[in-house]
Amino acid sequence: MPEQQLRTLINQMSIEEKISQLLQLAGPFFEGSESQGEITGPMEGLGISNDSIRNSGSVLGLTGAKEVIQVQQAHLKNNRLGIPLLMMADIVHGYKTIFPVPLAISCSWDMDMAESTAVVAAAEASAAGVHVTFAPMVDLVRDPRWGRVMETTGEDPFLNSEFARAFVRGFQGTDLTHDRSRVAACVKHFAAYGAAEGGRDYNTVDMSERQMREYYLPAYRAALDEGCEMVMTAFNTVDGIPATGNRRLMRDLLRDEWGFDGVLISDWGAVKEMIPHGIAADEAEAAYKAIQAGVDIEMMTPAYEHHLKGLIENGQVNESLLDEAVMRILTLKHKLGLFDNPYRGASVELEEELILSETHRQVARDAAAKSCVLLKNNNVLPLNEEQKIALIGPFAQSGDILGPWSWMGSKEEAIQLYTGMVDLVGSAHITTAQGCDIETGTEAQLAEALLAAQHVDVIVLALGEHSDMSGEAGCRADIRLPQIQLDLIAALQSLNKPMVAVLFNGRPLDLHGVYDQVDAVLEAWYPGTEGGAAIADLLYGKRNPSARLTMSFPYAVGQIPIYYNHFNTGRPQGAADAQVRYVSQYLDIPNEPLLPFGYGLSYTTFEYSEPTIPSTTMTMEQPLTIKVRVTNTGECKGEELVQLYIRDIVGDVVRPVKELKSFRKIILEPRDSQEITFILTEEQLRYHHSNLEFKSDSGDFYAFVGSNSRDVTELKFTLKK
Repeated sequence: MPEQQLRTLINQMSIEEKISQLLQLAGPFFEGSESQGEITGPMEGLGISNDSIRNSGSVLGLTGAKEVIQVQQAHLKNNRLGIPLLMMADIVHGYKTIFPVPLAISCSWDMDMAESTAVVAAAEASAAGVHVTFAPMVDLVRDPRWGRVMETTGEDPFLNSEFARAFVRGFQGTDLTHDRSRVAACVKHFAAYGAAEGGRDYNTVDMSERQMREYYLPAYRAALDEGCEMVMTAFNTVDGIPATGNRRLMRDLLRDEWGFDGVLISDWGAVKEMIPHGIAADEAEAAYKAIQAGVDIEMMTPAYEHHLKGLIENGQVNESLLDEAVMRILTLKHKLGLFDNPYRGASVELEEELILSETHRQVARDAAAKSCVLLKNNNVLPLNEEQKIALIGPFAQSGDILGPWSWMGSKEEAIQLYTGMVDLVGSAHITTAQGCDIETGTEAQLAEALLAAQHVDVIVLALGEHSDMSGEAGCRADIRLPQIQLDLIAALQSLNKPMVAVLFNGRPLDLHGVYDQVDAVLEAWYPGTEGGAAIADLLYGKRNPSARLTMSFPYAVGQIPIYYNHFNTGRPQGAADAQVRYVSQYLDIPNEPLLPFGYGLSYTTFEYSEPTIPSTTMTMEQPLTIKVRVTNTGECKGEELVQLYIRDIVGDVVRPVKELKSFRKIILEPRDSQEITFILTEEQLRYHHSNLEFKSDSGDFYAFVGSNSRDVTELKFTLKK
């Protein structure tokens, strides 16, 4: 259906029909839904008419091929012009086959693997009738108190951009119209939601435009450059104006400067939330500001439905803005092939065949193994299959390892850690006890744990946060493990056994009481459906840990926000001429994080040669070549992540002490070595100046090569223009 046919269709629509295309409602509103009429809570007060439902443009959170087909059939029967519905859902890190949370996936630094998880998620979701996923979330984050860090890919704009592209490729493929195993992607939350003050959901964001362009916008732009079809507005303010009503952000930057002509959707209730924000007196003003800003779809509030017609009739809103929004929505429906096949990929038979298939489970197991970060190891791991192991802790036999936004995932179908270990080595050498619940415990539980660990060789502790302690509205001021779990560690220490902690959580934690008390720490995050099997593979050395952190782990919560690419100060701690007291420092804790960005261990060791550069001068035409040789000096095959950072020593504005510019993953057998060559170009030295011009500076720079952002070797070079 070419553009002219879509315009003809719009011309046939009444103003009420056009406005309803902008309305997104949840499944229970629709005829044919198995939950039809089960409208509770905020949904009850929407005041939506049956005519509006019949003419609405999209559905939120409806899935399952049978139900989707029923709803679409009923809708097409009732809709005067036969315009199909768009089915949208939060398929964030898997549909039924759940993958590690995105923060965990990012720790793989593996774009191909990230893309493959999105391919599987799209195939399962599409078969279940989903057309659009509200993913990827690419908000840059520096505050682990924020619950939604689990849904992001970390603190670095370059790495976030690479993952944004990978996820969009996986979800959408190269031919969204004809490849019905794919779904349209919706990048979120535009913009800068990850910078919410205090790490508190829905809170204020306040920063300079230069800061936003330099760090927070690149990943959204990368997703759109990859062809992402939709953008979701953020809940937060940007320069004092809520994003959903921010014309400068949405019209001037997103639409005009970046050229985005896809669908812009509000987050749940965000249009009406302009009233408590304090920039709209009522629903009518909220509708006015949202349509002026360019919001095409209003999710789960009725401001457009109740007031847009009046705003147009009294001349406050030009009807052309409504037509633009409808055109974008219909164009996406056409691009998805819904006018030709309104059921698209929905298939009960295919759904049954694909969902939780062995192939998909294997992708999930591989992803989980590549995402777990070995944070500490005092020669305890890998375990020996003949060792007697006590597996203790609230996650020893828990299926709560999928994490937030695993909407359709089944905890019952997740591989628990105990199951994974027993499947690998048998039950003869493994005893287990809960020890405590996640936040509470009893003397009887503790006594059982002490008894189970009495005569074993190694204690493996399965600890962490339950999934409600993370994710949206899962913000925490105290990001240590619950005290009862720290007490369990302390009690088991009395047995003088080697202890390994496996952590299940959605954020970097304050690890005091864990990191300093046990012999090894494996950060498993929320590893997904195959988590227990993948962790067992790592614990027993069937696979070698290779993941590296993409968020710094704070020494203490008082450091937050803490991130590797920070600015220096006029009085930096540790400078050659620094005084003892009057420098930028804490008196009671280090400035540095406990564990830095890019950090992670392996069961083998790697040695780096001194990096070399044939010439210390870079020009616009002549890039810099940096070479380093890496040798596996250990006893087993391993994967190393070689990282390249730079620092602009003197800039127009203050520049970070380090910036990631490239990385290479290499696999080496014992005693083997490989020379890595990085090509650094002038383009990679560009940044936003005080006037927002994006360019590089002539002058001196440092390049850093190493295994993480802290442990690097420094080289100096000069850019001449």
